[in-house]
Amino acid sequence: MSFEPHYGEAVPVAEGVERLTVNNPSAFTFHGTNSYIVGRQSVAVIDPGPDNEAHFEALMAALKGREVTHIAVSHTHRDHSPLARRLQQATGAILVAEGPHRAARPLHEGEVNPFGESSDLDFVPDIALADGDLVEGDGWTLRAVLTPGHAANHAAFALENTGILFSADHVMAWATSVVAPPDGAMSDYMASLEKLLARDDRIYFPGHGGPVNEPQAFVRGLRTHRRMRERAVLERMKAGDRLIADMVKAIYRDTDPRLHGAAALSVLAHIEDLVEKGLVTADEPPSLATVFRPAA
Repeated sequence: MSFEPHYGEAVPVAEGVERLTVNNPSAFTFHGTNSYIVGRQSVAVIDPGPDNEAHFEALMAALKGREVTHIAVSHTHRDHSPLARRLQQATGAILVAEGPHRAARPLHEGEVNPFGESSDLDFVPDIALADGDLVEGDGWTLRAVLTPGHAANHAAFALENTGILFSADHVMAWATSVVAPPDGAMSDYMASLEKLLARDDRIYFPGHGGPVNEPQAFVRGLRTHRRMRERAVLERMKAGDRLIADMVKAIYRDTDPRLHGAAALSVLAHIEDLVEKGLVTADEPPSLATVFRPAA
């Protein structure tokens, strides 16, 4: 999918909304993390991004002469939140987010969080947002739309009366969101998709890549894709696969092998959900090494 990041440049993407993209491209960030400036003279910054000097300078240049009243953080992965503290020190803005980082569930005995090093454990908002809470500024209002799944504390932000939703990493046009236990949970992710389908937003501005147009149709497609993955996992078990590694080789045979680690975590997320539904069973807590089988 084509996307021009315009590193170091504030690009207008809607009336009263500008996007700056961090030069941190990767297999998980596409061309980089998107920060958004909302408002005109008195503004909010959504997802300042990683602690990147060039991006900080670009943000400060774009914000010159303007008051920053709020810094909104969608979730606490290190490509989204660490620069918030430095930006707050420079501007005096209030930090708002769902809350500090946490896992979607407790770790099992001996389990290591594969996203542990990617988590910003130092971030603490000044104001913790509940679902539907409003963040108001001069000529703009953001509504918190809590969307756990990719991360337990993930939030999208709706720009009231515009049809714009800043969807962060929950919905992106360039790739499906990584849902990796214990950081995230597939049951939460699917419920959050349903929450978005109940809304009437006209466009999403995500955390990576370009806008999501016709979001209702796009989210329905994501839901279908995830349900197909769930069926594929069950089919592989019925065919005799018992380990996630074997399922990944079959289900993701056309996917770059470098992404099979993330794919395995996605399969684990689906299996955790299937265990909760009583469709899959195991003799120990679900993990990448657990032996699974279809429920009788």
